[in-house]
Amino acid sequence: MPSEVTSRADIPTAHRIVVKVGSSSVSGPNVGQIAPLVDALAAAHGRGSDVILVSSGAIATGIPYLKLDGRPTDLATQQAAAAVGQNVLIFRYQESLDRYGIVAGQILLTAGDMENSTHRSNAQRAMERLLGLRILPIVNENDTVATQEIRFGDNDRLAAMVSVLVHADVLVLLSDIDALYTRPPGEPGAVKIAEVGYDDDLGGVTFGDIGAAGVGTGGAGTKVAAAKLAAAAGIPVLLAATGSVSEALTGADLGTWFHPAPSA
Repeated sequence: MPSEVTSRADIPTAHRIVVKVGSSSVSGPNVGQIAPLVDALAAAHGRGSDVILVSSGAIATGIPYLKLDGRPTDLATQQAAAAVGQNVLIFRYQESLDRYGIVAGQILLTAGDMENSTHRSNAQRAMERLLGLRILPIVNENDTVATQEIRFGDNDRLAAMVSVLVHADVLVLLSDIDALYTRPPGEPGAVKIAEVGYDDDLGGVTFGDIGAAGVGTGGAGTKVAAAKLAAAAGIPVLLAATGSVSEALTGADLGTWFHPAPSA
């Protein structure tokens, strides 16, 4: 299968795809988006692509089970919510993947794992073996053991690091908005940015928050930083709406495309 991805239209032929979805897209009132997300991932998997999902949502999913009114602010309760929520989240993904006879493999990582060469190599080897067995790895930050000082902070950065780790052909960052804008899209004068060149500094862009208030930790700024990280490693990035994931993975002209650094 051809695997060089130079534009959105090449995504269906990608050998290896990393897709990242945020907390607000798969928890609470949006839990119903898991099924169409899985539909799109299964279609790509069925085309022969290696697919890795980086999914936030453990803490947000666990909150109702702990009878909490909102996202906890203390670390211990966040860890407890993550312990409960990660279990439920993976169950929901597997229940949906069962429709396609696809098995998920759970991988939980901390920032320390990615900075430790032995742990990083172990994670890479595990993912490669899972992909070789046609298992769909689902990666999340290990919120149960992570501390405030060593957290990724958001899974956008984790997704970019995973993309580099597994030599992905493309990274798809899903969010609650359809693209990057020059200012928060609800503000007057906001203009959609369809393409971002590798050398573009985006100095005139005002980053706003992405995601339901109080649920996620990422924003447009974290998406751009993650996209730049992956692009620097030669991996193109598409920022698109979660609801458009099927179109995104079939090469539709949507979202914001981050061009990768040119090959040496």
